[in-house]
Amino acid sequence: MLAPKTDDLFMPLLASPAAIGLARTLAGQRLHKWDYSHVLDDAMLVITELIANAAEATPLREIRFQLSRDMEGIIIAVWDSSRRLPIPKPVVELTLETLDVTEGSYDSNGGWGLPLVQALSTARGYTRDPKGGKWVWARLHP
Repeated sequence: MLAPKTDDLFMPLLASPAAIGLARTLAGQRLHKWDYSHVLDDAMLVITELIANAAEATPLREIRFQLSRDMEGIIIAVWDSSRRLPIPKPVVELTLETLDVTEGSYDSNGGWGLPLVQALSTARGYTRDPKGGKWVWARLHP
């Protein structure tokens, strides 16, 4: 997405649940170093959602994580090789009556990550990579 600067965090990862923990750990250290601890909670949630979506779209394939900063804040970006574009689920109020907790559907109640990213970020979107795949990104103000 962006040409990495010397203090940017840029790393390839295997699209798996372990990628989320590794990216969060390293991003947390970088945000502390940059003195952006005040956006840590929001950044961790955005990182979790973007990496989880990339891992779901391209399981056990390479994804890329980038954490950058500029004058407007921090940018969290995740690349995956899928052609499928991110589409936020419509936001509706969840109640115990609308939540499907049957054994076969319990894990199908997800899909709320992009609306969360939208709520926490000042800008967000995706950019198709000319070499293939796409970058999904979010900007947070410091």
